[in-house]
Amino acid sequence: MQTNINTFIGFNNKFKKSKAVLFGAPFDGTTSFKPGARFAPNAMREDSWALESYSPYINKDLEDIKLCDIGDIEFPFGNKAKSLRMIERLTTRIIDQNKIPIMLGGEHLVSLATINSLYKKYKDLHILHFDAHTDLRQEYLEEKLSHATVIRRVWDIVGDDKIYQFCIRSGLKEEFTWAKKHTHLEKFTYKTLKPTIKKLKNKPVYITIDLDVLDPSIFPGTGTPEPGGISFEQILDIIKKLSKLNNVVGFDLVELSPKYDQSGVSTAVAAKVLRELTLAVIR
Repeated sequence: MQTNINTFIGFNNKFKKSKAVLFGAPFDGTTSFKPGARFAPNAMREDSWALESYSPYINKDLEDIKLCDIGDIEFPFGNKAKSLRMIERLTTRIIDQNKIPIMLGGEHLVSLATINSLYKKYKDLHILHFDAHTDLRQEYLEEKLSHATVIRRVWDIVGDDKIYQFCIRSGLKEEFTWAKKHTHLEKFTYKTLKPTIKKLKNKPVYITIDLDVLDPSIFPGTGTPEPGGISFEQILDIIKKLSKLNNVVGFDLVELSPKYDQSGVSTAVAAKVLRELTLAVIR
C-alpha cells in the first residue's frame, strides 16, 4: 500500500531518475487585490489524491512518466527580490540536471525568475501566456516587480516577438497599445494558438498559465477574478493543442487562491489542469 505523502499524485519518483521536477513557489507578496495564492501548492497536492493519475482525455498516466515533487521553497517574508533569486537558483539546479521545471505559484510574479533562469540556457526562448490580464504595466504603484508587471519584465528579458498572449480580457488601454508593437496579444480567445504552435513546434517554449484565465463561474478561487473567461472544456482544448509542441522546457500554474472558494472546486480544477498539462507536454 502506497503512503499518501505530501506530494502531488504521480510525482513520487526520485530526483535523479525524473524527467520533470515539480516545486511550489508559495509567494504572494505583490498581490494587488486579494492575497492567498501562497496556499495553492499544498492545497493542490492535497486535492490531487482525489484524482486518478490516469487521464482518459489523452489516455496517458502520470505513473508512466518519471516525475518528482521536491516540495515548496521557504521564502523570507517581505523580500520579493530575494524570493525571486531563490526561485531562479532552484530552477537553474533543475535544468542543469537536464530536467524540466514545473512550478506551482503563488502569484504570477514568480514566473519571472524561472523564465530568467531558462533564458540563460535557451536564448531563443518563447513564451506562451494564458491569462485574463495583460500583466504589461511598466510599473504598478511605483513598483516594477509586481504580478501586474510580470510579462513586461519577461519582455525585458526575451524581447520582441517572443511572447504570445491568449484570452486576455483586462488591462490598461496603454498596455494593449504597447502590446501591438512588442507581443502577440489575442483578446478574449485563442484562435491563433494553433498556427502559433505550428510556428514554434521545435523551438524552446515556456508555458505560463494564470488560472484566472478561466471564467470565475467555474474558478472563483483567485485573487483577481475577471468575468468572461474560458471554460474547462476550452482549457482542455488548449492543452490538447499544446501537446503538439516538441520542446517545452518548463511551465507554471499560478494565481489559485484556494481560500476564496470554500467549495474546493477551484483547487480541484487546478489539480486536473496540472495533470493534463503534464501528460500533454512531458515526453
